[in-house]
Amino acid sequence: MQPIYLVASGDLRLSANRNCEAAQSAMEQQLARAIEGLGGTVKRAHPFDPARQHGFIDSQHYGMEVFRSIPPKAPLIVAEAVWQYSHHVLAGLLTHQGPILTVANWSGTWPGLVGMLNLNGCLTKAGVPYSTLWSEDFTDDFAVRGLKKWLKTGKLTHETSHVMPYAAARVPAAAAKAGKEFAQTFRKQKAIMGIFDEGCMGMYNAIIPDELLYPTGVYKERLSQSTLYARMRTVKEDDARGVYRWLKEKGMTFRFGRHEETDLTEAQVIQQCKMYIAAARIADEFRCDVIGIQYQQGLKDLAPASDLTEGLLNNVERPPVHDDAGTRELFPGEAIPHFNEVDECAGLDALVTYRLWRSMGLPPETTLHDLRWGRTFGTNGSEKFVWVFEISGAVPPAHLVGGYSGAVGERQPPMYFRLGGSTIKGVSKPGAVVWSRVFVAGGALHYDTGLAESIALPESETQDRWNLTTPQWPVMHAVIEGVTRDQMMARHKANHINVVYAPDRATARTAMFTRAAAMKELGLKVNFCGRIR
Repeated sequence: MQPIYLVASGDLRLSANRNCEAAQSAMEQQLARAIEGLGGTVKRAHPFDPARQHGFIDSQHYGMEVFRSIPPKAPLIVAEAVWQYSHHVLAGLLTHQGPILTVANWSGTWPGLVGMLNLNGCLTKAGVPYSTLWSEDFTDDFAVRGLKKWLKTGKLTHETSHVMPYAAARVPAAAAKAGKEFAQTFRKQKAIMGIFDEGCMGMYNAIIPDELLYPTGVYKERLSQSTLYARMRTVKEDDARGVYRWLKEKGMTFRFGRHEETDLTEAQVIQQCKMYIAAARIADEFRCDVIGIQYQQGLKDLAPASDLTEGLLNNVERPPVHDDAGTRELFPGEAIPHFNEVDECAGLDALVTYRLWRSMGLPPETTLHDLRWGRTFGTNGSEKFVWVFEISGAVPPAHLVGGYSGAVGERQPPMYFRLGGSTIKGVSKPGAVVWSRVFVAGGALHYDTGLAESIALPESETQDRWNLTTPQWPVMHAVIEGVTRDQMMARHKANHINVVYAPDRATARTAMFTRAAAMKELGLKVNFCGRIR
């Protein structure tokens, strides 16, 4: 059997790659043992770099160099135990002619599952054939069977019977009519998507080609993060402190320390308040209906993280912002929908959702989360698989238990954000949820949606899940109706998932059908996932 080449795409940030090296190495050893047990041989295509102190592909150029040494028809595994930048390896994968398997370890400690899902979404958009697999340690039957089949055939598919096309779903006539009429008005009125620098963290899958977006009635306003930073510098200190006072009066808690390098400080929060005001003013200037800040690159070297800013923008009840002259309130009584990490697929979804939920008299706050990890929870035979939905802080306080008074600001981890900044940490309130994802496949926009429930877990279980993932970030304990862990992983073509609440399951179901009909009218290929009756 010819050797199987293995590559590991990593972060762009040196600190992240160094911190995550041990987890990646342990995962690769487990994977190699499993493959060798089935008669295969693994050959790592790039070495550990003693100077950098890690063994990841950490740039697009290095990725191209690595792929030059890989036989073009050799079987290839992309192994991920960490967050990775897909564009580091995308150039090589686009031209590779051999079978490709993307693999992640089932762990929440570092977001390897998130990184693999992002890469899968990128490969799907690019039309590159691939197989995918996940496991805790690659000794379970699911993983061993999957590896055995891929080694033998070069292909691996998973069961996805939970997916139902729109035409087969028997969408209620009233919801279909309402959704279609909403979409026709939406497209006719047109909307502007403000994008502060496209393409965050190599997320090729998160960029909607203009020719696919424009038929929906949404048009891009390409903005610059340098403009956002420059605008921050024009915000008066008193205005920023006014936002900060408003948050404290609403009950939000900030956990401050004295050391800028490792602790959250008031100065960092004031800068985030300036960013919030600046973003709102730019959105007003360009008449943007939805905005997205890239923030992970470039901006993170100039300012604290934008997560506090983003969560406030996504909330209907938020600190008031006025124009530069201080005479006109901007977007009064409204959220300014924001899509984290400038994920345009999530942005389109967020805008449609916000306006539709608003028109239906429902709470319109929406956000994306990472589909981070999950495990079963329960006793006495009533176990459920409960997902950890978790993003770096851009969740609207309306989603959290206690609202603003349940929100805690903690410092973003230094390995990702050198200049710190506050998150909006909290636990998402129990209730009915509609989840969704827009993605690109086969040169067209697709839309998956389904029902979920945000549930309450014991405090000890919540804390354990935080400790196993990122304890500074907000979390949703989500049960996705009628979709198993492996079905979700097999189908989902993105690292992100959009969520929005409804007062009860019946209302959530009606709203889900209405939004699905709207997306269909806007030209997206719609599928329902899981139990929808």
